[in-house]
Amino acid sequence: MEIKGKAWKFGDDVDTDVIIPARYLNTSDPEDLARHCMEDADPEFMSRISRGDMIVAGKNFGCGSSREHAPIAIKHAGLGAVIAESFARIFYRNAFNTGLPILESPEAVRGIQPGDELEVRLDEGLIINRSRGETYQAQPTPPFMKALLEAGGLIPYVRRQMKENPPDEASVN
Repeated sequence: MEIKGKAWKFGDDVDTDVIIPARYLNTSDPEDLARHCMEDADPEFMSRISRGDMIVAGKNFGCGSSREHAPIAIKHAGLGAVIAESFARIFYRNAFNTGLPILESPEAVRGIQPGDELEVRLDEGLIINRSRGETYQAQPTPPFMKALLEAGGLIPYVRRQMKENPPDEASVN
């Protein structure tokens, strides 16, 4: 899987309330959530991004509450991936569960500047900075997490598994 887009850079400890402010959590509609993605960090963010663009951030991205609304808002905003030095553990898992590609690479975060044109090759874990002619290697994504991304998230993955391997009568009873 290949993703291409522009870098939108943020700092350390971007919490879930910055990603999707709590005042919008009265809905679970992905499109409604997406309209407010990163609004408190940059009120014009949604009007300036293009499909495939990527958030690049420092340490502990997605800290705060355990809500899945944050990766859902990012994914449905049309962002292609999040590249960070590190992720809060619950956000890390929620991202894969919702099918949002994330990559950990401190080197990439240090090298990428706002507006740089990026290409991400998820299968290889490569982050290519087209603007600077640099390539960075992301931390390896575990095979099961790759399978979740390829399926579009946990629910589509389970549906596919159930279709491919339906339970037999004896195991259901």
